[in-house]
Amino acid sequence: MQPVRQKGNKTQQGHRSAARPRGRYGVALAALLVAALGTACSSTESGPATKPKIGAEGAAGALVNPAERAKAAQQARVAAAKRWGLAKVPLVAPAPPKVKPEITTRDGFEVEDQSEYPPVFTTVPTEEKVVFLTVDDGAEKDPEFLKMMKELKIPYTAFLSDYVVKDNYPYFKEMQAAGVTLNNHTLNHRYMPALSYEQQREEICGQQDTIQKQFGKRPSLFRPPYGNYNQDTLRAAKSCGIKAVPLWNAEAFPNRMDWREWDRDLHAGDIILTHFRGKEDWKATMTDMVRHTLKTVTDKGFAIGRLEDYV
Repeated sequence: MQPVRQKGNKTQQGHRSAARPRGRYGVALAALLVAALGTACSSTESGPATKPKIGAEGAAGALVNPAERAKAAQQARVAAAKRWGLAKVPLVAPAPPKVKPEITTRDGFEVEDQSEYPPVFTTVPTEEKVVFLTVDDGAEKDPEFLKMMKELKIPYTAFLSDYVVKDNYPYFKEMQAAGVTLNNHTLNHRYMPALSYEQQREEICGQQDTIQKQFGKRPSLFRPPYGNYNQDTLRAAKSCGIKAVPLWNAEAFPNRMDWREWDRDLHAGDIILTHFRGKEDWKATMTDMVRHTLKTVTDKGFAIGRLEDYV
């Protein structure tokens, strides 16, 4: 079985009720109280027996006014961008599609009987100015990366290999709690076409089982190590419950982007690959990589969206 070799670079790696009237005044006093309450409820002044109005006016209203919420969210993004050293505020991704696009295998990436297997693709079909960030393996576990992505509200998708994740599952549980989907990158990051079908299935299904056990959810997305696969890879992935195989159209580093396409540019729906890496490999940090990636994406007029909203 011949492997499908990918073009492009990748390193290994109610208010209160009034008190009831008592004593001889009886009904008369009750009537007076009712009248007083009616006046108080229609007044713009707040008293000890009333709560502030909830609506478009007043301090409480600001919490439920969509325009005020949007303004507050943008102010928070501006402040976060400044804190993390970004020259520009990242663009907000468009609303996800009501119906996910139909995804097919990219031309030239097919195997025999491809229609029977999960699609392999590098770009999601969309006309929106949105791209997707994916992070592979799990070797570097930088808490500043988690903090930065959470404060900037940048979505991303992780593809995990257990051999580098198992020493710190809590790190990835924190990531998952922040809304990140944890997907399959095999147990041991081996070159899949060199393995038998049974070995490939063990690598993929084994990681499915591990992610379900450790994080409570079985992945639906799989990325083969190095982007290399053959028909047995896709057959094994399907048998393990995988629905799609996203590869990438660009790769992010702290100081550059590598491109798959001849025009060396981003396109609507492109998937960006990067890795959990740090100073040992990059002589830079993951937050450095995020800064450079966001600058590239924002300068080109794109926002980063959530891959699972489209796939």
